[in-house]
Amino acid sequence: MHDKTLTELAAALAAGEFSSRELTEALLARIDRLDGELNSFITVTADAALEAADRADQARASGQAGPLTGLPLALKDIFCTQGVRTSCGSRMLDNFVSPYDASVVEKLAAAGSVSLGKTNMDEFAMGSSNENSYYGPVKNPWDLAAVPGGSSGGSAAAVAAGLVPAALGTDTGGSIRQPAAFCGITGLKPTYGRVSRYGMVAYASSLDQAGPMARSAEDCALLLGAIAGHDLRDSTSVARGVPDYRETLEASLSGLKIGLPKEYFGDGLSPAVESAVREAIRVYESLGASVREVSLPHTDLAIPAYYVIAPAEASSNLSRFDGVRFGHRCENPTDLIDLYKRSRAEGFGEEVKRRILIGTHTLSEGFFDAYYKKAQQVRRLIRQDFIDAFEDVDVLMGPASPTPAFDLGAKSDPVAMYLQDVYTIAINLAGIPGLSVPAGFANGRPVGLQILGPHFAEARLLNVAHRFQQSTDWHRRQPAFGKENA
Repeated sequence: MHDKTLTELAAALAAGEFSSRELTEALLARIDRLDGELNSFITVTADAALEAADRADQARASGQAGPLTGLPLALKDIFCTQGVRTSCGSRMLDNFVSPYDASVVEKLAAAGSVSLGKTNMDEFAMGSSNENSYYGPVKNPWDLAAVPGGSSGGSAAAVAAGLVPAALGTDTGGSIRQPAAFCGITGLKPTYGRVSRYGMVAYASSLDQAGPMARSAEDCALLLGAIAGHDLRDSTSVARGVPDYRETLEASLSGLKIGLPKEYFGDGLSPAVESAVREAIRVYESLGASVREVSLPHTDLAIPAYYVIAPAEASSNLSRFDGVRFGHRCENPTDLIDLYKRSRAEGFGEEVKRRILIGTHTLSEGFFDAYYKKAQQVRRLIRQDFIDAFEDVDVLMGPASPTPAFDLGAKSDPVAMYLQDVYTIAINLAGIPGLSVPAGFANGRPVGLQILGPHFAEARLLNVAHRFQQSTDWHRRQPAFGKENA
């Protein structure tokens, strides 16, 4: 059962090949056998999962099953889940049990899905390798010496290893697309505001977006349909109807105009990654698409703009973690200032501290105009680059990452780590949707093809990805990890 896609599992449940409880028990047993080596889960909610599976089986027996009824999935440990620890991969929230559900958790539960637990992540979603977690690094199932990408690396690794057929992640600067690329799965970052952020612990509020991670675009379409939509509890949620994303999956690609940003194929791109990406684009040409070069002239400014804006917002969002209201509290503080200082020093990891300090500096008097205001002006230019490009093409394509997954511990320099996000960060600054699909291998590790579209073009992106996956089998390739324990 673990080697089926979410869509295939839904068909098998509908056909009565097995029950949701049998499926849930099999995956829980697989997690128990294998995740000690991967470290993709922080919390496994076995009892609650089995109860939800039983309810799903009862709903199916009474003819009340929906598309997601009885299907297991996992949640990145950044989504508040009632009665379950929500740690954000941090010591600061190691003891925090949420009293309420995030909007996406509510919607998935209402749809009858079965949550198996909370997946590991870079602390407060700050990282590109999943090495910044208080609970230790996650390993890539394709090569246990490699990182799975971050910050949604736990979700990506769990899906790739067949521990769960799908998971939710979050994407602030590439944290769905990059780990999806590193782990050989499909990951979608929706348009900003398409999915409610209510109950999703904030890193950078103007950039964060939740999205699905699964084996196929068809699976992602199924999940996005369940979690998208307006939410009055989130002021950034867009009041816009939700289409049936599966309805247009089979649409022809004849006449599709693909743009290749020349800035995504320059220095720093691994030749092996470029070869895989260009071969994928040739598949699209065989399906009737045309290809032309385009330019996104402010691409080189995306990383410096992002690493001013995101830390600035993080410093504000994380100020609430003070050891008083909730979160880690130091022992025997001498006074209130000592309580604040030591609780935050002990509760936050090094990368989080680094970004808080950067953000506090850029927002301080005398530096706000020089850094934060200027970065927001650059952000507007980056957004306009995409608007201009989409006047001439339907979608943009390029690599999701300049290299395949790198080795654990290989990038100790923070700047070298930040540069891994060179092809993903601008998409968050612009607020447009982006998707990564498996497109081959480089040095034995997966390569992701990134597909970008205009605002609210998720249906088109999913269609473009699905037709590619009908013509290739990269998304069906599975790592050797765990096969002996299948």
